[in-house]
Amino acid sequence: MATMSNDELLEILSWLPAKAVHKHRSTSKLFSELPETPYFVAKQAENSLKKNRPSCFFIQRDDILNHNEHVELHPLPGEELSSGVPENMLGFIARSRLKILSSSNGLLLCLHGIELFIINPATCSLLDIPLPNHLQQRRNLPSVSMTLECDSDDYRLILFDNEEWSLHFDCHVYSHKQGAWSLRKNRFFAGSRNLKFDKPVICNGAIHFISDCYRYLTEDSTYFRPYIMSYEIKNGDDEDESIETKFLRVPKEARRGSHDNSCHMNIFKWGEVAGYQTICLVRLRKRVFTVWILTNYESSSWRRIMKVRVKGMGLVEHNPVIRGFTVLNGDLVFATEKKVYTYGLTSEKYMVLSEICDHGCESRFVCFVPYSDTLRPCGIGAKSLRPYLQLRKHDQAEKVRIRPVK
Repeated sequence: MATMSNDELLEILSWLPAKAVHKHRSTSKLFSELPETPYFVAKQAENSLKKNRPSCFFIQRDDILNHNEHVELHPLPGEELSSGVPENMLGFIARSRLKILSSSNGLLLCLHGIELFIINPATCSLLDIPLPNHLQQRRNLPSVSMTLECDSDDYRLILFDNEEWSLHFDCHVYSHKQGAWSLRKNRFFAGSRNLKFDKPVICNGAIHFISDCYRYLTEDSTYFRPYIMSYEIKNGDDEDESIETKFLRVPKEARRGSHDNSCHMNIFKWGEVAGYQTICLVRLRKRVFTVWILTNYESSSWRRIMKVRVKGMGLVEHNPVIRGFTVLNGDLVFATEKKVYTYGLTSEKYMVLSEICDHGCESRFVCFVPYSDTLRPCGIGAKSLRPYLQLRKHDQAEKVRIRPVK
């Protein structure tokens, strides 16, 4: 019987999530060294990028505060045993009141007040990120949008800021490889509506934002109905001065009744359509979910793939209130007051409801952050949180041991 070489074994293991890699550390000396081997770490992170499928999600309160006091991590169905992060890291994020802004390739972009951090919760590491000079004197960042994007050898922070209260926003990009912020030549035009800057979607080299739905513009305005704006993102050296903001119409059916107070619309990554990555649009109005996928970028053509009443989805809860929703790996994922469910949007599990978990986010609205655990480093200058986490664990153990004596 043929034996497997070390190279073949490492190739197989590099496709596993970080939690599964750590599980094998005690089985041999080779496995114990893998999480600290630069080649394997880079290979595992690269393969996770190729899969482009989150295995878990964070759920937290959806509000305008620049900190958070409650965050949970839950694996998606089928990932319960192989994906996750150390429990004490979740405790650290909650105790530190960190708000998770974005996630990419196992890294989290987190905010507390005006402090920015890159965190890999799977490896218990943290890196401070300086704000651009013009933002360092602010006490809060209510008008700033930030997101994180990783590629195979670098990661970038993309920040939109508007100091003039105009319809145009400056775009600042932080490259970890360069260790500095740069201001892009072309400003981002947001249109006359407020955009949901806290819910960006990066797809096909562009960042997309959807507007709100409220009725505050006149009917003769181009921006009377909700819309999507996209802004192409390239490396600073390759920036084309002719690049402009692109206006995308939402489906005509989605525009009808969009000013209703019960209407909530968001966009998400979908996957591949006709050989291109694309986005999807989810609308919840009067307790009815409708989902479209963008089939033609140039003509803003959409195709509806599902429409269903909440009461027809098969939930056992009586009159459930929807607190938030997202799309992950081709499924609609949504939260009620106490539970999280998944509802299939593709042929294999089309319109099949499954309960994922309970949740404890006591908030009017919650938001989801997709996540895949990787070994990807936070970068040069990162600090290990393991000594701090071990100290906290020791302190808690001491308190548990002393409490009965009292």
